[in-house]
Amino acid sequence: MDESTRAELEALEAATKGDDWRYLDLKHTLHGKLLERINLDRLAEIDAPRVRKEVRAAVAALVSEEVPQMAGDDRETLIDQVLNEVFGLGPLDPLMQDDTISDILVTTSDLVHIERFGKLKKTGVRFKDGAHLTRIIQKIVGQAGRRIDESSPMVDCRLPDGSRVNAVIPPVAFAGPLLSIRKFSKDPLSAQDLVNRGALSEEMLQYLQLAVKNRRNILIAGGTGSGKTTMLNVLSAFIGSDERIVTIEDTAELQLRQEHVAKMETRPPNVEGGGAIRERQLVINALRMRPDRIILGEVRGEEALDMLQAMNTGHDGSLATIHANSCADAINRLEMMAGSASANISSASLRQQIASAIHLYVQVARLSDGTRKIVEIAESEGLTSQGTAGLKRIFRFERDNLSD
Repeated sequence: MDESTRAELEALEAATKGDDWRYLDLKHTLHGKLLERINLDRLAEIDAPRVRKEVRAAVAALVSEEVPQMAGDDRETLIDQVLNEVFGLGPLDPLMQDDTISDILVTTSDLVHIERFGKLKKTGVRFKDGAHLTRIIQKIVGQAGRRIDESSPMVDCRLPDGSRVNAVIPPVAFAGPLLSIRKFSKDPLSAQDLVNRGALSEEMLQYLQLAVKNRRNILIAGGTGSGKTTMLNVLSAFIGSDERIVTIEDTAELQLRQEHVAKMETRPPNVEGGGAIRERQLVINALRMRPDRIILGEVRGEEALDMLQAMNTGHDGSLATIHANSCADAINRLEMMAGSASANISSASLRQQIASAIHLYVQVARLSDGTRKIVEIAESEGLTSQGTAGLKRIFRFERDNLSD
């Protein structure tokens, strides 16, 4: 983030701290009067730099009329924030431009948190009211070609830059609109970056690199925000450039560097409730696309069965993630999800498929200090004498004391 953006963010937080609602009212008033004076539809036909220049001049004139006593940096900050309401995401714009922020979490119109370096922090960023927040949410989901209203009050989508957005409005969010933005990293972390940050050791990295190159099927497990997608990106970088990769995601987040990548994304139902494309359908379709590797952004339902069958019928080297608290829990969750796809498959058969399909389990976790680490790597040992999928621990992270 450059100095001007940081200064704008600090000024915004300073201006909106405490109970100074007059500042928010002023911005809202200026924005409303600006829309009365200019025709944004007509300006849309003009090139972007000229439009911004004309609108800025109009905002400056309004500021001179409404608050003639305001001058200097305060005046310029106010003008920039009104422009953000017109062209950007309003109060969220400075947060979106800060590359050190990974998550933006809006709980109420006057309560906004960010995650920076794995730690949550309350900001001074505020919206005027719930209606203002709703308008920004509608603007955000509109950029993704989606809509949100009372008949469809929940949206999960991604912005043009790849950032993932989840929004919920009343009546589902009965206390006011809710918004979560998982920002898209412009510069994805590399394997060496993770080693430098202590997320894994050089020995673990070499082991995983060999596993990918030797076409082992790998399942990455962890909780929300533990770094599963980041680890999936890192491991996918070890896939050869001469291989055809098919990716399947609910909301596209993967940042593969290879050229030969066929990307597919699920689709939610339309207004009439039809037209949904589920992950299971995409897994089945991927098998017809002559893939060398299949990568699933996350296994969360019936598609688990099709993934296991694909891994057991020649599609080695596949990668996927799953929500689970341990490698053993990942096996149990896989069995449960695969079992939901067909009532005609016995538990014994499912366990056999899991034991032969998944070669390696990688458990990632976010620790109490905000750091993310691989806490366990385990190898499949086939079925045990009790008929369950056995695991052989290869690496394990252990904390010597709570200060580590």
